[in-house]
Amino acid sequence: MRRLLTALVILLVVLVAGMSALVLLVNPNDFRAYMVKKVEQRSGYHLTLEGDLRWHVWPQLSILAGRMTLTAPGAKAPVISAENMRLDVKLLPLISHQLYVKQVMLKNAVIRLTPESEEQALPGAPIAPGGNQADDASESAWKFDIDNLRVVDSLLIWQRANNEQINVRDINLTLQQHGLHQAQMELSSRVNRDQRDLAFTLAADLDLQQYPRQVSAKVTQFNYQLEGADIPAAGINGEGSVQMVYQQSPRQIVLSQLALSANDNQLAGEIGAQFGPTPSYTLNLSSNHLNLDALSGWQNKTADEAQAAQSITSAPVIANQAEDPQQNLQILRDFNAQLSLKAEQVVYRGLIISQLQAQADNQQGLLTVKSLSGNVAGGDFAFPGSLDVRGNKPVIKLQPRLQQVELGDVLKAFGMPLVLTGAFSMQGDLTGDRFTASSLEHRWQGTAEMAMKNAQLHGLNIQQLIQQAVARNDSSVRGQDSYQRYTEVQQISTKGSLRNGTVTLSDLKADSALLSLTGGGTLDMPGKQCDMTLNVLVTGGWQGDNALIAQLRRTPIPLRVYGPWEQLNYQLQVEQLLRNALQDRAKEALNKWADKNKNSHEGQDLKKLLDKL
Repeated sequence: MRRLLTALVILLVVLVAGMSALVLLVNPNDFRAYMVKKVEQRSGYHLTLEGDLRWHVWPQLSILAGRMTLTAPGAKAPVISAENMRLDVKLLPLISHQLYVKQVMLKNAVIRLTPESEEQALPGAPIAPGGNQADDASESAWKFDIDNLRVVDSLLIWQRANNEQINVRDINLTLQQHGLHQAQMELSSRVNRDQRDLAFTLAADLDLQQYPRQVSAKVTQFNYQLEGADIPAAGINGEGSVQMVYQQSPRQIVLSQLALSANDNQLAGEIGAQFGPTPSYTLNLSSNHLNLDALSGWQNKTADEAQAAQSITSAPVIANQAEDPQQNLQILRDFNAQLSLKAEQVVYRGLIISQLQAQADNQQGLLTVKSLSGNVAGGDFAFPGSLDVRGNKPVIKLQPRLQQVELGDVLKAFGMPLVLTGAFSMQGDLTGDRFTASSLEHRWQGTAEMAMKNAQLHGLNIQQLIQQAVARNDSSVRGQDSYQRYTEVQQISTKGSLRNGTVTLSDLKADSALLSLTGGGTLDMPGKQCDMTLNVLVTGGWQGDNALIAQLRRTPIPLRVYGPWEQLNYQLQVEQLLRNALQDRAKEALNKWADKNKNSHEGQDLKKLLDKL
């Protein structure tokens, strides 16, 4: 054991002595001009190293540099700047005057991908001939190579054209070369913007064999966590993988084999982007399950529960932001795009939407929704239309179609009172300028044909209302003994027009086993008021005097329904109707007596009197 320890000590002394001698004999500043020259020859970028280069022996033989910058030709700002840089080198190649860099580490670096850091063509600069230029080995005896790259605690500043800058902070990047232009990358970082924080990590395999013409990457692992304002309290997190190919000419990027999860949502497909004066995007996506409520934090709560608990934190109101949030729609002018989306199941505001399909195309501000269809609440829907933001004001056109959709489920999902329920169908043509409740209530307009089956008007039983009013004025008849707080109609249809928040209904027709009605009226959407004038024919549920019942079954009764949706009022004048009915019955009886006694003086006089009435 003593001999082994002695040998190890001798070896350590030799190594220390050898490294010390090498450090004394080799000046790291001899590499400065060579590295600057080679970087510029191979990439065109200009490398600057401020201060003297110095050795760092333990625990790794390294060259330490002060502030460094890397600048593209003609750029106003450097692409990369760092306060210090460390080059980990191999010992043995230094003996033969070779610089073999195992790892380059940048700490507290700033990486700029902005218009100021982009390469600019210099006036009068010659165009370099194509092809690869061989290294002139006679110019220097030094050789230069890199295995690994590390970026620690750094910042990325990204900006496209005149858009707002995005800062990607706390970048920790490891790039390890393991073959001919093959590398592995590990990256972790976070983005903080508008009081929202996105933290992520990823691992990828890079293929740089055709760099810079083409770069391929296979992201094998991607994890993220999104928290902050307007995000559910538990945040949004998930993982994913993708195959990416970037091509320089023409500039485009293709994401294939995309698999991404967000909470309990899954998304797969392909995304392509072509860059230029007008970028073009193509999205072909599919999903087995999309729970939008899990992403938005929506919960079906009562008003008291919603006030007691908040599922998300609201973002603060920014004083200088644009008054019209829909101005953001003008971003559609800046690109072309095509979207194809298929989802087996989508959860939105508690509604289960199945077989959702969407086909949309944007051409610099003209967004055409060729199809947006699916099944919901026992029926199906389709919402083709267009959005035009090329002018001063956006113009929205929709041609909605609904077939047998349970209206009660939809009203409940959007927090509206359950005034009317049933299987709702509609075919319409609508135009507006904003996708907001305020715009819908004041500026949308259009027409529609609507129908319902097995409809129920809650809060008002028209049949029993009329029967009770008749019974109070004439005890010879009465209605059904059971009481229901809704009007049940088997079939109802109407035509509607929307203008300035008022829905005008015409040609209203409804039928059931107990009544039929016609009429029309208006619905005030901003005030949530209605005013309907109906002619109601109660055909069933009567008990009592058969003669009076027979007359009531063929006599339409005027009814006005008005007031707030949640507390409807009515106006019904049955007295005049009953007086007319009594007069008709008396007149009919007198006519029969006069016809029977037409040869008598009394019968002739009565006949003359009845003819004058």
